[in-house]
Amino acid sequence: MFAAVSDLRRTERTRTMMRVLREPLGAFGIALVLLMVGGAVFADLLTSYDPSRISPRDRFQAPSLDHLLGTDHLGRDLFSRVLHGGRIALSVALFATATSLAIGVVLGLVAGYGPRWLDAVMLLLFDSIKSFPTVMLALALVTLFGPSLTAVVIVVILVNVPGYARIIRTQTLALKGSEFVTAAQSMGAGTTRILRHHIMPNVISPLLILASMDIPVVIAIEAGMSFLGLGVRPPTPSWGSILNDGFTAIRDTPWIAVAGGLPIILTTLGFTFLGETMRDLFDPRLKRRT
Repeated sequence: MFAAVSDLRRTERTRTMMRVLREPLGAFGIALVLLMVGGAVFADLLTSYDPSRISPRDRFQAPSLDHLLGTDHLGRDLFSRVLHGGRIALSVALFATATSLAIGVVLGLVAGYGPRWLDAVMLLLFDSIKSFPTVMLALALVTLFGPSLTAVVIVVILVNVPGYARIIRTQTLALKGSEFVTAAQSMGAGTTRILRHHIMPNVISPLLILASMDIPVVIAIEAGMSFLGLGVRPPTPSWGSILNDGFTAIRDTPWIAVAGGLPIILTTLGFTFLGETMRDLFDPRLKRRT
C-alpha cells in the first residue's frame, strides 16, 4: 500500500515537472535556476581561484581566458567571487524564505481560525510590522546586531512574514465555515488536527508559488544591504559588495559592475519565470487569458 502511494506521488511529481517543461518560460526559468544553483554548489570545481585571495599585480584585468569576468581593484578573480557569492545569496534566500513561510503559515492559521479578538490583535501586529520601510528596518537591526548575515535574515523574515500570514488568514477565514471543516468538528476533531489536515493542505499551494517568486526579492534585499555595507562583511564575496566595488570604478572598469549585476538579473528572471509558469498551470483563477 505504501509502495503504491509512493509510486503515485512520484508519478504526480514527474507529471508536474513535464507540464512546467512544456511551457517555454517555465523551461527557460528552470534552466536559469539550475545554472545559478549549479554554479553555487560546484563553485570549487568550476574555478581554481580563491575568491578572497588578493593579488595587487593582477588588479583591474579585463575579462580573459585566465579570468573569465576579469579582476577587481585588489586583483581578486571576479568569476570565483560571483560563484561563491551565489552560495551566500541563495543560502540566505532559501533559508529566510522557508522560515518566513513557516512562521507566516502558523500565524495566519491562528489568526484566521482563532477568536475575533485574537484576529484583530494579530492583524494590527502584521500591519504595524509591514508599515516600517525596509531600509529603516534594516538600519535599526544593523544598529542592534551590527552588519552581518544574521541582520539580513532577520530583515527578510520581518518583511515577508506579515504578507504570508495575511494570505493564509484570508484563505483560512474562507474555509473556516466549509462543510468538511464542520463535519470534522462534529466528529470530535481537535483544532490542531483540523488546521493541520483539513485547512493547511488547501491553503498552502498558492503560497508556495508566491514564495518561489519572492526568492529574487530576498536576493535583491541581501545584495542591496551588502552594497550599502550593512550585510555581508568583507572579504566574504557577495553580489552586492561586487556591485559596490564596480560602482566606484565603473567609468574605467565596467566589467566589475556587470559581474555583480548579471547574476542578480539571471536569478530574478529564472525564479520569476518559473513562479509565473507554476501559477498559470496550478492556479486557474490567475491563469492568463489567451
